[in-house]
Amino acid sequence: MEYRLVDRLPTVGEFVAVTSGVGWADAYDRAAIPASLAASLHGVVAVEGDRVIGLGRLVGDGAIYYYLQDLAVLPERQRRGVGAAILGRLEEWIAARASSRTFVGLFAAGESVSLYRRFGYAVHDDLTGMFRVGPR
Repeated sequence: MEYRLVDRLPTVGEFVAVTSGVGWADAYDRAAIPASLAASLHGVVAVEGDRVIGLGRLVGDGAIYYYLQDLAVLPERQRRGVGAAILGRLEEWIAARASSRTFVGLFAAGESVSLYRRFGYAVHDDLTGMFRVGPR
């Protein structure tokens, strides 16, 4: 079945369905999802029939810093170009607003690293990515 890309944020239900489908069910405080989605800069969903099969969104300040967030495709729809299509659409949105010094960051794990490398993302030896989860 064919899918189409739609420039919009996923609903909370769509977000939970897709992110749970890729094993991220415990990665989020479900009560925080509505506020998190509402604070996003932009989103793209891949829709097959009436079902969202993939999603991605951008967070950041909308001027200097952009972060690709929650790019996920249901496992049974992976390796068909859906993730690359979502990433490409998000990249187009950034390009229409970016300056020559815009920083676009992301976290990548496992097999997703090769997708991001195809779009020019790289590990930089002079930067150290760091994060923590939860209050200090």
